[in-house]
Amino acid sequence: MRSFEFAIKMELDGENYYREQAEKHKANGLYTIFLNLARDERKHAQILEDRMKQQTPDLTETTSYDEYKNVFQEASDFQNAIKETLGQLDIYYLAMDKEKKSIELYKEMLEEAKDEQDKEVFRFLINEEEIHFNLLEELWSHLNRAEEWVESAEFGLREEY
Repeated sequence: MRSFEFAIKMELDGENYYREQAEKHKANGLYTIFLNLARDERKHAQILEDRMKQQTPDLTETTSYDEYKNVFQEASDFQNAIKETLGQLDIYYLAMDKEKKSIELYKEMLEEAKDEQDKEVFRFLINEEEIHFNLLEELWSHLNRAEEWVESAEFGLREEY
């Protein structure tokens, strides 16, 4: 089984990555999203550290996805934020890849776990990382659509929600 130390380092690396991205996006709503993701990654590292010490970790779900929706609902200059970050699609793609690798790691650790509390921790972390992946994928999709999607409002197809 991959070690808890490896998983903790991965989470802390993710935290650093998201903090760097937050600094690069201080001028728009993505700053808040990246700070929330960094906070979540720090929490995940703490959960793993607690479990490694045989303590009961706090498995309270994060609110990053809800806060992500609020950032864009409250954004009055949403168009400007998109235009400023269109060249940054690779950043979101890299972040999605990091989240996907986290999901794969925790699935592997879940399969190998013997302790029921360890299994619960890994299921929780898989769910958290899937939320992060979906958030980033939705963000990437919004930005990519602005770059690729051009249509007539009268004749265009609409996604069903």
